[in-house]
Amino acid sequence: MMLANTINKENIETMVMNFYRRVLKDDIVGPFFIAKLGDDMQNEYWQPHLKLLVDFWASIALGDTSYRGNPFAPHTQLGELNRETFEQWLVLFYATLDEVYEPHLADQFKERSSIIAGNFMRNLGIV
Repeated sequence: MMLANTINKENIETMVMNFYRRVLKDDIVGPFFIAKLGDDMQNEYWQPHLKLLVDFWASIALGDTSYRGNPFAPHTQLGELNRETFEQWLVLFYATLDEVYEPHLADQFKERSSIIAGNFMRNLGIV
């Protein structure tokens, strides 16, 4: 597959779907999502989550205004999140970005996601 040299809603959707397929197979991050949403991305819990995440990244990358929500709030209800969980989330996210986007675009997402992860960890009291 050709790497995307532009960011649009379609390839953001591809990125989000590829990312969560990767997450579900991961022993560190996967169990948090499976506990909340189940292990079938086609189910009634995953579908709104995936749409929300596409809208979230579109709002960050494209200034798209369809995202309505508080990205931090759900993370306060997930139990034992720790630094390892966030670091592994970033490893999976970076690997997905490298599959979908040319390096200069992947790097923009990586920079934003690492800032967001840092903010979340601070807000959750994870050092």
